[in-house]
Amino acid sequence: MINIIKIAWRNLLRYTRRSLLTSFMIAAGVTLVIIFSGVGNSFKNEIVGVITNSNVGDIQIHKKGYVGSIDNLPLDIAFSGNGLKRIEGLLDSNPEIKSYSERIRFGAMASNFAQTTNMRLTAVYPEKESQTCPALVKRIKEGDANPDTFVKPGSVVIPQNIATGMNLKVGNDIVLIATNKDGSVNGMTFKISGISENIMGPQGKDGYIHIKDAQSLLRIEDGEITEIALKLHNFDKLSKTYAALKNELMQIQKEKTGKPSFEIHTWEELVPFSTIAKIITLLIMVVRVVLFFIVLISILNVMMMSVYERIGEIGTIASIGTLPSKILALFLTEGVTLGFFSAIGGNLAGIVILMIINAAKFNFRFGDARTEFILAPQIPITEISLSIVFVVVISVLASLQPALKASRMEPVEALRHV
Repeated sequence: MINIIKIAWRNLLRYTRRSLLTSFMIAAGVTLVIIFSGVGNSFKNEIVGVITNSNVGDIQIHKKGYVGSIDNLPLDIAFSGNGLKRIEGLLDSNPEIKSYSERIRFGAMASNFAQTTNMRLTAVYPEKESQTCPALVKRIKEGDANPDTFVKPGSVVIPQNIATGMNLKVGNDIVLIATNKDGSVNGMTFKISGISENIMGPQGKDGYIHIKDAQSLLRIEDGEITEIALKLHNFDKLSKTYAALKNELMQIQKEKTGKPSFEIHTWEELVPFSTIAKIITLLIMVVRVVLFFIVLISILNVMMMSVYERIGEIGTIASIGTLPSKILALFLTEGVTLGFFSAIGGNLAGIVILMIINAAKFNFRFGDARTEFILAPQIPITEISLSIVFVVVISVLASLQPALKASRMEPVEALRHV
């Protein structure tokens, strides 16, 4: 086998220009896959990090049926009492959960005594919310951005678009009017402690108040909440942790119906961006398919030409007793060698380019947002391994037909070709 490898390598060097050109095409395709995978995954992870760390969390738990009506922010689908205590007990005992934040989400009208607009409010304990969504306070443009006190009792954080539209500033008073679950209306005056970016996009009107204020505004007396957001120690264990929690929550059932009382969702089920994340993954697959055709056509072309140009040589070695299996192995080895070293070269080039991008730390932001995205792609080890295996397998398949043709030639017919 060693001799076959030596001869195959020598044959590739005999046609240096063609071998280098083919190798360059394959290496360029591999480099493209590595760069696109590294940069694409980096961009996706940055956006996902902003979403989960600013507002959504990694996982959310609600009363059964809440997410189906989430656009209405229903207050009558809430949990409290023993159910809430059982959930908190499960979360406290789970080593994968870093923190969790109880929330009350509801709609309200905001008035500056001259104008009125609608907005969504999330009532939180500031210290818990900051641990669960650590990037939230970074999006507060003006006012108190202390993680433990960004919302105090009697204060409210409003989004930039409402502040601009109603000419509000930090320190101004604002009246919040809300309807509680029994249909009665209540209003309270709050002092603006902070102005944040539009957390859920340009059309977002999301503000924050202290959970005690929400209980007073909504006349909640039994400690009800509508949502619990979770933060994991390791985001890569999202699926595993989600499955374990879902299994535990399924065991908490309603006494009358025997059906599960709660529902659990990952960020992917709650945020539209998950579709874009899937598109990025799909694009990486498309690039892989392009690489497939580049390798297939390149190797097939080289090996077909190699067989055609060396018919006389094939006849000579066959006439002196070389077995067809040896001839088959020789041509297969040439194709695999060309593909393997091209893949190695492409991977090295891709790694170097990713390291340059990583060292440059390209920063970008959308519009006037304070949140800054850093393009710092990691070396995709899995993608590198897959690309090598992928190229080698395709090289074998592309070399197989020419190799079979060469091994099946009759010595007399091959020598007559000379």
